[in-house]
Amino acid sequence: MIIDDSRTIRMILAKTLGELGYEVCQAANGKEALAVAEREHGSISVMLVDWNMPEMNGLEFVKHIRSDDRFSAVPLMMVTTETEMDQMMTALAAGANEYVMKPFTKEIIADKLRLMGAIQ
Repeated sequence: MIIDDSRTIRMILAKTLGELGYEVCQAANGKEALAVAEREHGSISVMLVDWNMPEMNGLEFVKHIRSDDRFSAVPLMMVTTETEMDQMMTALAAGANEYVMKPFTKEIIADKLRLMGAIQ
């Protein structure tokens, strides 16, 4: 699942994940993502989450989704413009498994997915 308020970023990430063999579902903010997660919970194998979004930001989403046992083990990567070390540490402490700063490349996303055990 890709969660980002930028339609362009969602399209780029969807293309990247599609090339890596994933079927992709998307949401434009954390609240929408919770609804998608509820509907698709059995088929979500990885989540890529932006930090800065309306309605419910990425950090709030991470905290909420990690409190749900159904999603506690799903690999989760923050993909964001937030570049401060404190923010990275906050996201990881909240339950993100990896952290990628925008702009990113397909190779960076694939490498992080490998580190999380989401692809070989």
